[in-house]
Amino acid sequence: MTTNTATPEKTGARTDEAATLIGDARDRIDALDDRIIGLIQERVAVSAVIQEARISSGGRRVNLAREMEVLGHYRDALGKPGTALAMTMLELCRGRI
Repeated sequence: MTTNTATPEKTGARTDEAATLIGDARDRIDALDDRIIGLIQERVAVSAVIQEARISSGGRRVNLAREMEVLGHYRDALGKPGTALAMTMLELCRGRI
């Protein structure tokens, strides 16, 4: 990770201490975002394997019952915004239907 060079001007903080805290937290968020992106890319790859197996066995590309389970899981864990997040993730994994 890079050295934190956060300043009040860059962070909107009113003190150097707050700017440092914000800068450190932003660095952590950036690292978390990188991990989340990597996990989504991994999920896309696993989903492609599932879709290929389903299609090659004569099934449909998408299993709507399974997608409803995924939507419910995200909604239960994250509330209404979780549903939107899950919809976006599902679209990344299977494309628009």
